[in-house]
Amino acid sequence: MAYDQEMSDLASDLFRTFAQVEYCLKVTGYCVAGRGGAANPDWTRFALEMPPLLDEAGEDVVAAISYMQRRPPKKQVYVDDVLQWRIVAPHAENGNDLIFLYVRRVRNNLFHGGKFNGRFFDPERSRELLEHSITILMAAILMSPPMLEAYENRSD
Repeated sequence: MAYDQEMSDLASDLFRTFAQVEYCLKVTGYCVAGRGGAANPDWTRFALEMPPLLDEAGEDVVAAISYMQRRPPKKQVYVDDVLQWRIVAPHAENGNDLIFLYVRRVRNNLFHGGKFNGRFFDPERSRELLEHSITILMAAILMSPPMLEAYENRSD
């Protein structure tokens, strides 16, 4: 498989997994009203109520979290009319919340065009961030019985 196709498949996997996790969050009660009453997933409450990811994680999850902590995804900022990438530590309520914030940043950087313009910028780093994000999202589902049930029994 060509490298570009592998990266496209990983990006699709991240979007699909991310959407499934947000669906599971909302249908299991981790939901808050957003602007105009929009149903928004409550990542922070989920992060606070679940056991620490590292406590029950396998080697792959430990490696993914360690990578995110050592090499967090940067945030695209606009300063003095110039797009820049900066390491910006998000405000997090606990370790789970921080890791989920980083995963959401990976998704946002990709979805909002910060890391992709017909080709992946820094493809090796992008691949690592995509793979680790998917691993973390799947661990979150597996560690929460209600989330796992919602994931396995998806319907309307």
